[in-house]
Amino acid sequence: MHAHAISEGDNVLFVDDLIATGGTASAAVELIRGVGGNVVEACFVIDLPDLGGVDRLRPLGCDCFALCEFEGA
Repeated sequence: MHAHAISEGDNVLFVDDLIATGGTASAAVELIRGVGGNVVEACFVIDLPDLGGVDRLRPLGCDCFALCEFEGA
């Protein structure tokens, strides 16, 4: 993330291609919040629900959306 890309109070839509375990996504949410941004929602192209990534983000107060899911990964 570029320095000064997000200012205090900015609303941010976090977009990524894939959510698996949620480690990278939760780190990104914490990084955005750490510089004062407000993560409005996290959006993914693919969710692998069996790996629990969305379940890891929800306790952070982050709504999630995925275009498609592939179970049994």
